[in-house]
Amino acid sequence: MKEGGEIKKSENEKLKREIIKLKLRESGKEFRKEFNRSANTAIIAAFSFLIALAWKDVITEAVEKIEELSPMKGTLISALIVTFISVIGILITTKMLKEK
Repeated sequence: MKEGGEIKKSENEKLKREIIKLKLRESGKEFRKEFNRSANTAIIAAFSFLIALAWKDVITEAVEKIEELSPMKGTLISALIVTFISVIGILITTKMLKEK
């Protein structure tokens, strides 16, 4: 009778180990998924920053040209242009990166 009890304990231990292994695999998959999502966000942010730097000079030149023709201050025009471009960019990226 002892052997039957020991066999059940051994089987239970094996079953527990298998359950733990499965949980660890799932946790690892979830961690990798979240890590990849975070890395992707960081890379997109870095490229977005580079794009913003590239456009900064273009916008500054355009504002200077407009400022010559307009009685308004250049900083106001610059703020309006940057705000408009930023809102459009936010709308586009929000639609593109929307989780389904």
